[in-house]
Amino acid sequence: MKLKICGMKYPENILEVGALLPDYMGFIFWEKSARYCNGNVPELIKTIKKVGVFVNQSQEEILEKVEKYNLQAVQLHGEESVEFCATLKEKLPKKIEIIKVFSADENFDFETIKPFENVCDYFLFDTKGKLPGGNGTTFDWTILKKYNSKKPFFLSGGIGMNELKAIEEISKTKLPIYAVDVNSKFEIEPGLKNKNRLSNFKRKFDVANF
Repeated sequence: MKLKICGMKYPENILEVGALLPDYMGFIFWEKSARYCNGNVPELIKTIKKVGVFVNQSQEEILEKVEKYNLQAVQLHGEESVEFCATLKEKLPKKIEIIKVFSADENFDFETIKPFENVCDYFLFDTKGKLPGGNGTTFDWTILKKYNSKKPFFLSGGIGMNELKAIEEISKTKLPIYAVDVNSKFEIEPGLKNKNRLSNFKRKFDVANF
């Protein structure tokens, strides 16, 4: 199982967290976010995939950020349509991954995501809240029993040290969980991560029986 650390903002902190060698590192390019990244992103080891997070933004802006920051993945966290994803996929280099986010709660209808299967590489399930991500709360993972797609997905939403056991349990199911996405539970302030807490989490994550 892969690990994504999202909401990175400050260059020195980016390098500190990068030294932990997560599989993915996320940068939020939505201006209304407290974790909005509009500065320098230092060079990272090539095994870390840089993910740009966007919320209902134009394809032109997404493509510009992909080139500027040499992104390896694009995370669409708004109400982007199937057509939008399909067109963007055609415009992006083939190696760029598209991650489509869905905000989940007990009323979520998994049938609504079926049309997206052919226009993105991964899904990401986050907690439905006031903000498009970074709300710091988990959703009821038992609803994932209704997931009837083979598309691999990222599990997100308020994941911290206390969720490791639950991650281990859900990993025993046949669900195609590809990665775990962490953010707010490891912050000193929005965009600034506690390296020691993340290091402890990753050490336990790496040795867990996923």
